[in-house]
Amino acid sequence: MPRIILIETSTSLCSTALLEGDKVTSYRQSSLPREHASKTAVFVREMLDERGLKVTDCDAVCLSAGPGSYTGLRVGSSSAKGLCFGAGIPLLSVGTLDVLARQAVEEGLVPEGCKTIVPMIDARRMEVYSAVYSVPDGSDASCLPVRQTEVKPTVVDGSSYAGLLSEGPVVFIGDGAGKCSGAILSPNAVFAQECPNARSMAAPALKAWDEKRFENTAYFEPFYLKEFVATVSRKGVL
Repeated sequence: MPRIILIETSTSLCSTALLEGDKVTSYRQSSLPREHASKTAVFVREMLDERGLKVTDCDAVCLSAGPGSYTGLRVGSSSAKGLCFGAGIPLLSVGTLDVLARQAVEEGLVPEGCKTIVPMIDARRMEVYSAVYSVPDGSDASCLPVRQTEVKPTVVDGSSYAGLLSEGPVVFIGDGAGKCSGAILSPNAVFAQECPNARSMAAPALKAWDEKRFENTAYFEPFYLKEFVATVSRKGVL
C-alpha cells in the first residue's frame, strides 16, 4: 500500500496529513490567517520526523486542487510540486469538493435517509462554488460520494436546491454553507460550516493512486474556476 503526503490549503484552514496504507498516521492543521506559506512545508517536515521518514520514503504527494482561495491553492501547488521534484515522486490531485463530500460522510453528518450532499466553497457575497453529490449507501462510512453535476459558481437564494430538498434531507457542507442557511429555509436542509481538511483526502487520494491518475508535475495548475482579479488598494501609495 502507498505512503502519500496529503496537502489541503484551499480555504482558511491549512492542513497536511500522512497516509500510510489506508490509515492517516499523522496530521497537522492551522486555521490562523495567512499562515499557509509559512506552515505547509513545516507541517510536512514535522509529520515525517514524527514517523522517522524522509520525503523519498513516500510514494506520492496529493494536493487538494480546488476550487478555493487563489493564494491558498498557489501555496499548496508550489509546496506539492517542490516535494515531488525534490524526491522524484509523482503528483496526485483531488477535487476540493470531493474532499468535502467525503468529509460529510466520515464525520457522520449524513442523516439516515439522506442521499444528497452539496459541498460549498465560499466565493464571496451569496455566491459559492458547489456541485451535487449522491451517497450510494446513505451514511455508510465506507462509501465515496459520487459527483452528479459539474462544479460551478452558484448564487444562492431562497429557491436554490428546492427540487433536491423536496425529495428529502440534503447536507450542505463547507465554508460557504453557513451564509446560505439564511436563504435556504427548508427543514430538510442540514448545514455544516467547516473547511475541508487533509484527513478527508485519504479515500479520494487512494482512488487516484489506484487509477494511476498522476499529474504532469511541471504543468499542473490548480482548479481556480475563476480567473484571479487583481485590485488596486484604496490606501494611498507614494
